[in-house]
Amino acid sequence: MTARKKQQQIRITQVRSQIGAQERHKRVLAGLGLGRIGRSVVRPDVPSIRGMVNKVPHLVSVEEVEG
Repeated sequence: MTARKKQQQIRITQVRSQIGAQERHKRVLAGLGLGRIGRSVVRPDVPSIRGMVNKVPHLVSVEEVEG
């Protein structure tokens, strides 16, 4: 067995409502597992997730998670 490198994680929290947002932005939030203000999810810090977050920076906040 090979030892796996620990992958960084980020916590994404929805801070603004998706009401009035573009349909594409609503789909990005759903893809991240968000949909309500205050809901948080922990996802791996990979380019695909970062790209999704970069599409909706006005709706979410991001912080790095230890572990």
